[in-house]
Amino acid sequence: MRAYAPPMERSSGAELALLLLRGFRAMVDDVTRELANRGHAGVRPADEFALRAVDAGADTASELARRLSITKQAAAQRIAVLQQLGYVDRELDPNDARRKRLQVTARGHEMMTIGGALLDDVRDRWAAEIGTPALTALEAHLARLTEGTPPPADDVRD
Repeated sequence: MRAYAPPMERSSGAELALLLLRGFRAMVDDVTRELANRGHAGVRPADEFALRAVDAGADTASELARRLSITKQAAAQRIAVLQQLGYVDRELDPNDARRKRLQVTARGHEMMTIGGALLDDVRDRWAAEIGTPALTALEAHLARLTEGTPPPADDVRD
């Protein structure tokens, strides 16, 4: 028999964290469904983070791991998934034949372009719901509060 435990006290901090996670999840789920409808099934938020890092110059597993604050093993796994989906290729480094550099493919750029437009659509729907000034203020506050914080590693791994 379990001992009686009084109900937990309400935590406004925990509730805020859950609201932020639910907002992220709502955006991602909408975009993921529509990407699948447009020929990009199996895409995850982690893929977007990784592709943007590769496109910005993270051309090795070690560099991708550093930029995403994940282990090199997790970066290698992410790269394997991206290669399987056709979003990145490995090409020989012209300066060092022993190295292979990551490069986003045309398919990867297409997915990022579509995904970005879909996220803009979700943002526009939210602005229509709560008003553009309110959403702009929310974005400004979140940007200030999270300045210097990298994407959460848990959302980058499988």
